[in-house]
Amino acid sequence: MPSFDIVSEVDKQEVDNAINQAKKELSTRFDFKDAKAEITLEKELIKLSAINQFKLNALEEIVIGKLAKREISLKNVDRQDAQISPLGHATQEIKIKQGIEGDEAKKIVAVIKESKIKVQAAIQEKQVRVTGKSRDDLQAVMALLRKKDFSVALSFTNFRP
Repeated sequence: MPSFDIVSEVDKQEVDNAINQAKKELSTRFDFKDAKAEITLEKELIKLSAINQFKLNALEEIVIGKLAKREISLKNVDRQDAQISPLGHATQEIKIKQGIEGDEAKKIVAVIKESKIKVQAAIQEKQVRVTGKSRDDLQAVMALLRKKDFSVALSFTNFRP
């Protein structure tokens, strides 16, 4: 039977490239000369630190701008609140979401069932598998999901006619 998977994945290489570009810009900007600003990437976590809240906000803008230029959906970027030490040093974490979490997967399945298109949707780990008898039904589901707004960016893989 024809099927496809609904996933929400971010290309790790693109994230790495964006962080490297942000670090390069950070090293060349005059306003960050003595700011002790730092960007580190640990798997799906970007850590920012700077001498104060103002510099941290500017650093966050640089990183988010570079992620957006590398075509990483900002729906998959989860910005945490900044932590400010008593001395004023500021740190912040930005998480990169990979996969579709349980609640969001349930919403996707509910939207598919409400549409009355003759397909079956099943949650498998951090993705949703959709199967149906005709390719046209599967393409209708894709079109339906593209019109809806979810909290993560969706992409469609493993299309098997």
